Amino acid sequence: MTSVSLLGPGDEPIVLGVTTPARPVRVPTTRRYLMCPPEYFTVEYAINPWMDPTKPISTELAVEQWTALKDAYERLGHRVDLIEPVPGLPDMVFAANSGTVVDGQVLGSRFRAAQRVPEADHFRRWFLANGYRSVVMPERTNEAEGDFTWTGRYLLAGTGFRTDPLAHSEAQEVLGVPVISLQLVDPRYYHLDVALFVLADDLVAYYPEAFSPGSRKVLRRLFPDAVIATAEDAAHLGLNAVSDGRNVILPVEATDLADQIARRGFEPVFVDISELRKSGGGPKCCTMEIRD
Repeated sequence: MTSVSLLGPGDEPIVLGVTTPARPVRVPTTRRYLMCPPEYFTVEYAINPWMDPTKPISTELAVEQWTALKDAYERLGHRVDLIEPVPGLPDMVFAANSGTVVDGQVLGSRFRAAQRVPEADHFRRWFLANGYRSVVMPERTNEAEGDFTWTGRYLLAGTGFRTDPLAHSEAQEVLGVPVISLQLVDPRYYHLDVALFVLADDLVAYYPEAFSPGSRKVLRRLFPDAVIATAEDAAHLGLNAVSDGRNVILPVEATDLADQIARRGFEPVFVDISELRKSGGGPKCCTMEIRD
């Protein structure tokens, strides 16, 4: 808020006018997503700090929450394609980890954890069966949109826990886009997509403490107007969110983050993803964006 004033008698200010910054007008764009139903979801191993095989899991509740997420996308006008789940691959629901698609070029994934390795080929075959002829499988460990985030200008690329830093240059060669490497330092935020997401072109939200000092400087330089998440919202995987340029789907617990983005002109759309969070996933983990 700004005001213009003059000094009146007794040096008291006389306010001539008050202006309030207009709320930005955000325009959504229709997206295409690939998702996998959590028909076989469970937590039977631990490959990140969120997973505890000793705690009870409800596959039925996971399916219910995932379905509500899918329905939210479709209500907003987005297209959702499905890949068939495979018995014995409980984390296949986290489709974002299995491919990065920019301008119709598909870069597949190569998982670090042995338990997830078979997922990559199922997604490769889905792309081939759906008309994609340029599908490149990486030589380096690369957990796809888990660590690759397309801003519309840059591919932000995380490393530190899963994706091999050499996979960043591989992604640049395959996708033909500039890559910005970012170092993750907190094991709770083992993928880039649980520490940062894109709200709109040249605007991101992120949790600074998830990144190395140098990477924080890079983010401040690239995105000086970024939304900064609180520790509490990050701990609820609030940054594992999906934006269409106006509507932002995020976990129901991420209330401060929702308030911040609402002030920037976005519309928060809350979903309950608590059961899937027991495996370290949220809305974005369940959602691969196909950018044709």
